[in-house]
Amino acid sequence: MRRVAVTGLGVISPVGNELKSFWDNLVAGKCGVDFITRFDTTGYKVRIAAEVKNFDPLLYMDKNEVRRSDLYTQYALAAAAQAMEDSRLSGTIDPERLGVYVGSGIGGMVTFINETEKLLTKGPSRVSPFFIPTMIGNIAAGSIAIRYGATGPSLPVVTACATSTNALGEAFRAIRHGYADAIIAGGAEATITPLAVAGFTNCMALSTKNDPQRSSIPFDKERDGFVMGEGAGIVILEEYERAVKRGARIYAEITGYGNTCDAHHITAPQPEGASASRAIALAMEEAGISSGEKLYVNAHGTGTPLNDKSETLAIKKALKDGAYKALISSTKSMTGHMLGAAGGVEAIACIMALVTGCIPPTIGYKEPDPDCDLSYVPNVSCKADPKRALSISLGFGGHNACLAFQKA
Repeated sequence: MRRVAVTGLGVISPVGNELKSFWDNLVAGKCGVDFITRFDTTGYKVRIAAEVKNFDPLLYMDKNEVRRSDLYTQYALAAAAQAMEDSRLSGTIDPERLGVYVGSGIGGMVTFINETEKLLTKGPSRVSPFFIPTMIGNIAAGSIAIRYGATGPSLPVVTACATSTNALGEAFRAIRHGYADAIIAGGAEATITPLAVAGFTNCMALSTKNDPQRSSIPFDKERDGFVMGEGAGIVILEEYERAVKRGARIYAEITGYGNTCDAHHITAPQPEGASASRAIALAMEEAGISSGEKLYVNAHGTGTPLNDKSETLAIKKALKDGAYKALISSTKSMTGHMLGAAGGVEAIACIMALVTGCIPPTIGYKEPDPDCDLSYVPNVSCKADPKRALSISLGFGGHNACLAFQKA
């Protein structure tokens, strides 16, 4: 089976709209959570989110494309443009051997809400003819494929909060088994809208503290829910020997992938973390990682009471005694929960930890929880120079995914 390299990275996030600012702000422990500016939150229990700031789509597309695309697609195209430029892949590959695996947990919710309002206030004739192709959850992948002429395999994954981790994992397998030579992979999300905030609030998923510094606090005893984030994380995966031959920069190697389901509940994780643990163990086994190795683990770490407890159990079961040696952090403490984009952005955090030897912190951590007793890199980044990293994503519907990376 073929090896798979990472040769390009692109990110749009609440803490930076390109790789350098994103990584610098993660290492500095900068919080991207603040009060919502997109709409009037009067009457809302939740008034904070981790919004993308100062995003200019015109840096990546013309006015007509902006007008005909949802915000989530704009984020995806922007991150893909960064990653492709970084990789210098364009012009070096047969289009039939280039794929696109870019998903979204929800798709074009901004468009869906805007067109619904038109229907209700102005009638059916005023709904945009671009409504359907702008809103659907595969159109970011389709738009990226059109831009880069990628006629190879295309698979826009939808597994809620595990979406882009599954997209990367399935892309890894497609290259490893010879179905493509390179794949543009990741996810995008843009759902900080009145409807989504109300929906997540009413299913009791979000923190209601409304304190930007004490709301997204994974593994802290006082955690009470997650904070919504948004953005995109795109990674260029490429067959390793091909990347070496063309002189590409290789950030890291992706070496393992685990994919399981709890089959337990539509929103709550399986309390003992059994299936999540199996996803981690499968990724470790494929990557050849032993439980005692020096590891960085980017946890799903949402800050919900159930997730953080069950994920801690899952990590312990998979890593055994090595769980207490691993350095674990949740970058959601800074970015909020970017939903379908989370796994792509967190994979980039893992890759950069391997490149730089620096582990980003879990910020806002004050009150230890006896049920969450591992090393969560509290508040301040640390230098550790890990050789391997794991990125864990757990989604509504019980979807569990884990990626393994190795230092180049």
